[in-house]
Amino acid sequence: MTQVTIWNEFRHERTDPHVAAQYPYGMHATLAEGLTRTGWAVRTATLDEAEQGLPETLLATTDVLIWWGHLAHDEVSDALVERVQQRVLAGMGLIVLHSGHYSKIFKRLMGTSCSLQWREADDRERLWVTAPGHPIVQGALRQYYGAKEGPPVASTLDHIVAAVAG
Repeated sequence: MTQVTIWNEFRHERTDPHVAAQYPYGMHATLAEGLTRTGWAVRTATLDEAEQGLPETLLATTDVLIWWGHLAHDEVSDALVERVQQRVLAGMGLIVLHSGHYSKIFKRLMGTSCSLQWREADDRERLWVTAPGHPIVQGALRQYYGAKEGPPVASTLDHIVAAVAG
């Protein structure tokens, strides 16, 4: 069974009344509720927990880490970044959400500053799936292609999934 860990800095929900009204138990809890329905084993972790929520023992049993951060990137310790990077390099999946593009772990893995410019546009978004056989993307591919067998591409090829940006 795929073990998913959802990490959240858990700051917006405690500082912004609008966000707190939408996610009273945290965004991580909402994401976990939805992913639990897939049959995956899902657990959550937050920045204020011991070892910032991700001790080595937990990371060692995580197949896919979902990372949500926005306000507290600088609070994440370099030791945690190192632990997560080593697990990613060893094969753990990492999905970085929202403003996580500016997180220490994403910057480390990408090797750039990851500074982006905000713009309003009615463009499309592209998601490159480089491991179509990975369990985390199976349901998503069926939603895009509307078929039980997924996309009509050879299993040895990478493919592109496009969606309207929101």
